[in-house]
Amino acid sequence: MLTKKVVLSAIALPALILATLAATTATKSATRNASAYMSAPGPSGYHLLKKIPLGGEGGWDYVAFDSPTRRLFISRGTKVVVVNVDTGTVAGEIANTDGVHGIAFAPELDRGFTSNGRAGTVTIFDLQTLQVIGSAKTGMNPDAIVYDPASKRVFAMNGHSNDATAIDAATGNVLGTIPVTGKPEFAVADGGGHVYVNIEDKNEELQIDTQNLKVTAQWPLAPCQEPSGLAMDVAHRRLFAGCHNEMIAVVDVDSGKVVATPAIGDGVDANAFDPGTGFAFASNGMSATLTVVHEDAPDKFSVLENVATQRGARTMALDPKSHEVYLVTADFAPAPPSANENPKPRMMAVPGTFVVLIYAK
Repeated sequence: MLTKKVVLSAIALPALILATLAATTATKSATRNASAYMSAPGPSGYHLLKKIPLGGEGGWDYVAFDSPTRRLFISRGTKVVVVNVDTGTVAGEIANTDGVHGIAFAPELDRGFTSNGRAGTVTIFDLQTLQVIGSAKTGMNPDAIVYDPASKRVFAMNGHSNDATAIDAATGNVLGTIPVTGKPEFAVADGGGHVYVNIEDKNEELQIDTQNLKVTAQWPLAPCQEPSGLAMDVAHRRLFAGCHNEMIAVVDVDSGKVVATPAIGDGVDANAFDPGTGFAFASNGMSATLTVVHEDAPDKFSVLENVATQRGARTMALDPKSHEVYLVTADFAPAPPSANENPKPRMMAVPGTFVVLIYAK
């Protein structure tokens, strides 16, 4: 016959087993979730989905993607060509943007902005109709351009005058000029009142206070050389600076320290980060590759692969909704000889071969 103590233990045993099983399941679930973040996945799965031939002549620079309208904005010398990536057709153009480099969007204002290097201006256009609605004067050779939603200001990075022009996105008024320490390249906004910009000739990263219009931090990027493209993981406060010595300098914006340097290909000119997949990208024009890096943890990164692209595909845009990556390039051939040309052969884009390359998982 069971004693009272044994009877109580027998009654409690199922509850104890269930509690133990629940705790074990929770532990395993937490471990699985941690492992999913901490360990790198297999190959990224990125491959060429389709090509959109556009033709035309001349060079190109930055591209930008407007996710709500599925339109790709491509800078092409004196105009911006706007392409519907689903239909593969040209949706319109923004003309008279002499020496255009970058494109930025202020979606809540339904406005877009281009940085026009030779003109020394920013063009303001309606994001839906593509009609020009204004312009603003900048410093010399505005290159990268970025919109900061916290201050509702646009910042043009002026490559020849070593400064940045701040513009009120709603009115188009110039609010001030911010001196920087060298030649500013690509820039990103964190949405919290800061813009970060690569200083290409000084191998530095700067933090700009978008409300007070001043540089508030200056960080060396060593061992990175000639930082060009720039992207940001806002949630984990990490910058991804694409460097011409074939690495990404991953920067902790709280400490200003370079915490990782995953290897990439040759000729990087743009970077992107996809918060939905944890993938960081570098488009490498000389090696004709798209480097895909996985963020295993905020300070740990794994290079998954170098996806084959096409020579000259150095700039790109990312759609965080579809996770598609868009690159542009053309075929190349030796330039015609001239009396003043360097003995080293120079390559030029073949007219009529310009193309959009779309990569997807």
